[in-house]
Amino acid sequence: MTPRARRPKGSVVLLSGGMDSATCLALATQRHPPVHALTVLYGQRHAREVRSARALARHFKAVQHTVLRLPLGPLLSSALTDSSRPLPVHRRPGLRIPSTYVPARNTILLSVALGYAESHHLGTIYLGANAIDYSGYPDCRPEFLRAFERVARLATKAGVERGEKIRIETPLLRLSKADIVRLGERLAVPWGLTWSCYAGGRTPCGKCDACRLRRKGFVEAGRVDPVRPS
Repeated sequence: MTPRARRPKGSVVLLSGGMDSATCLALATQRHPPVHALTVLYGQRHAREVRSARALARHFKAVQHTVLRLPLGPLLSSALTDSSRPLPVHRRPGLRIPSTYVPARNTILLSVALGYAESHHLGTIYLGANAIDYSGYPDCRPEFLRAFERVARLATKAGVERGEKIRIETPLLRLSKADIVRLGERLAVPWGLTWSCYAGGRTPCGKCDACRLRRKGFVEAGRVDPVRPS
């Protein structure tokens, strides 16, 4: 009888530099060390988040932080990759998928993280996807994430030959933004190092979906955000 495969230790966190991925990094540090961090520049309209990602990786002592340039922006139709398109402001939630949706973004990011995890013998991928206080992106839904986990088993040598299961951990999936703030407070996440604004710039715009969701989370949690728009 073939012995049951043991899942490799360690994890890789898809680290954008925002509050959700920072909270995932804090959790991974506790639950699945050693922790690697992976930041992907896929062609978004600004790279301000990278400074935050680097600072967070240092703060949580990631054993390795990789910043990967994957300039797919010209191929992906989105307000986040095309600076000539306006960012939506004061959008009513629950209607159409917004223009900030990036086609196949989480599929691409998870695929890169899967190759990284298998190559470095890591058993867990952390993604800060959220299905409650989110902008309506289809690749943040639980059914997509579970489907990708099945892909991870079927499409890797580790899964086929050794029966190793690389898990996709989405610990924030069913938390509101306020819940994420409370969890981050318990984990001592340094909010001042994080960045959420879609617009970039020196200070947050305070108007885009990301800024509004962040503000809503801190207000409902009864906390003060150290990164407040001017």
